[in-house]
Amino acid sequence: MQRIIQTTADGSPTIAIPDMQVTYHSRHGAVQESKHVFIQAGLIPLLQQYETVRVFEMGFGTGLNALLTLKQAILQKQAIFYQAVEKYPLNHNEIKELDYSAVLPQAYFTALHQCKWNEPVAIHPFFTLHKSNSSLQAFEAALPFHLIYYDAFAPAAQPELWTQQIFEQLYNMLITSGVLVTYCSKGDVRRNMLAAHFKVEKLAGPPGKREMLRAIKP
Repeated sequence: MQRIIQTTADGSPTIAIPDMQVTYHSRHGAVQESKHVFIQAGLIPLLQQYETVRVFEMGFGTGLNALLTLKQAILQKQAIFYQAVEKYPLNHNEIKELDYSAVLPQAYFTALHQCKWNEPVAIHPFFTLHKSNSSLQAFEAALPFHLIYYDAFAPAAQPELWTQQIFEQLYNMLITSGVLVTYCSKGDVRRNMLAAHFKVEKLAGPPGKREMLRAIKP
C-alpha cells in the first residue's frame, strides 16, 4: 500500500493513499481540521471535568490528533489517558518526513511514534499513551472512555467502519454522557448513530467542510 506525504493548505503535512483515493487529513489543512473537529468540539469542553480524561481514537495514523491532545494536556495541566487503535502503523521513513514542530517540539511527535505498542507509556506526566496494533472490531476496552475521536477513513473507502453495528460498539465504550466527534456528516452515518441510540448534533465543519457531527451517549 503506497503512502505519499503531501502538504495541506495550512502548511501542515498529511499522508495520501492513492489506491484508496484518501488522505489522512483534509487537504484544506491537516492541523486546522484536527483542532476544529477533535480538540475544539471534543476535548476542550471536557477539560477539568474529570481527574483523568480518557480518550479513544479510531486510527492513530500520523499521530497528529494525539499530539494536539498532548499539547492541551500540558497547557491545561490535565491528566489524559489516550488509547488508539491502528492496524497499519507508519514506517520509520514516513514518520521522519512528517513535521509537526509548529504544534510541539518534534521530540514529542517522535516519542508518540517510537513508544512501545500494546502497553501504556507515559509520554509526559500529564499524558499516557496506549497504542493498540489492532482493528477496531477486535478491540476491547478495559475501562470506558469519556471521549472518542472517530477518525476512520471516509465511508466511501471504509464503509464497514460506519455501520450501526460499529456505532453500537462505540456507544458501549463510552461512559454515560460520553462524547464522540467525527469530521463526517453524511446522512446515513448520522442515521446509523441515531439507530445506535446516540443523541446526534450537527456542528459547523472545519474550513472546506460545511458540517461535522458530535454524538452524545444520553
